[in-house]
Amino acid sequence: MLAAVGPVAPLDVVLADAVGCILAADVVASVDVPALRLAERDGYAVAAQDTVLALDAGGAVQSMPVAHDVLAGATAPLRLAPGQAVRVASGAPLPTGADAVVPVEETDHGTARVSFQRIARSGQHIREVGSDVRSGDVLIGAGTRLGARQLAVAAALGRGRLRVHPTPRVVLVSIGDELVEPGSPPRDGSVYEANGHWLEAAVRDTGAAARRVGIIGDERVALREALEDQLVRADLMVTTGGLSEYARDTVKDVLAPLGTVRFDNVAMTPGHRHGFGTVGGGLGGDGAVPLFALQGHPVAAQVSFEVFVRPALRAMAGHPELFRPSVTATATTGWTSPAGMRQFVPAVVVGSPDEGYQVSPVGDPSVVSVAALARANALAVVGEQDLAVRPGQRVHCLVLEG
Repeated sequence: MLAAVGPVAPLDVVLADAVGCILAADVVASVDVPALRLAERDGYAVAAQDTVLALDAGGAVQSMPVAHDVLAGATAPLRLAPGQAVRVASGAPLPTGADAVVPVEETDHGTARVSFQRIARSGQHIREVGSDVRSGDVLIGAGTRLGARQLAVAAALGRGRLRVHPTPRVVLVSIGDELVEPGSPPRDGSVYEANGHWLEAAVRDTGAAARRVGIIGDERVALREALEDQLVRADLMVTTGGLSEYARDTVKDVLAPLGTVRFDNVAMTPGHRHGFGTVGGGLGGDGAVPLFALQGHPVAAQVSFEVFVRPALRAMAGHPELFRPSVTATATTGWTSPAGMRQFVPAVVVGSPDEGYQVSPVGDPSVVSVAALARANALAVVGEQDLAVRPGQRVHCLVLEG
């Protein structure tokens, strides 16, 4: 699946559109920052040695003439005459010959002449050339998720655009005649549509853009038209429901002529029935959209999303880390596990790296429960060869949240 999706093709976007995206190319400094020696504080630029020479017999620094004012953004640096001071704003270029800035609060705020409380130290309150960034430095590496701090660096270098992996567009389709929207009056045999709503949140949590189409019935023509209509809006499509072998569940029949989607039983519980492939595109598959077909049961679909879809979405967005963090924890209680199936059990993991971790199942592990998954912060993963978990046994856990 990961090999089939791949990253979305990189684009050059303006800074505002780069927020949350993964950087596709290193940001390399082309100039030193700052390019000139700058005053770090509002105050007076001086030659430190001149303040030593201005000491009187009592050890106080005699006043010095103020020759000029320099503001931030000034272009041509002044040349400091011996024995004089230049008033400078924070960020202003330092006059040639000055090697210190005396902060304004350590002076008498003079405009024609200024007195200092103490002698200056060479180098104080100065930002040297390249002290922030050296030309040729890699400031933001490819694979970094771009946030406020990274955009500040790019802007400081004058970069108005960045090359990023754009946010994947994910179309979500919930399938089934029995489904009704939450908030609607129930009818006989109806089921409230939960999958589309949690999927929308889960997709956005990965950083992708979610478009929830809503409920599509089982009628073949309507379902095919709905899926074909959404292909132009999708980098990836996820459907839920319609995967059973009964005649009215039509997803397999509808998808078969649209692309390469195949349906398999995977040795896992919950969520053993899956469909994956591509739909649309030309004869060579150009422009084809990857599609995940998940089961209709909310817990089976959520587990399948965590195991298969979430890593694929992160790969499409260019994330270097595709998978949830995992820990090994000690089971506080035992439970049975079906033979030949990898079992994913909603669980609560507590502890720390120093003290170790403990894991407890939420509810009855043999019952697939939406309420149990809602209270869990992890999935305890039991291997295919294990028929039971014993108290004290070490169990691999997929951490869903902190």
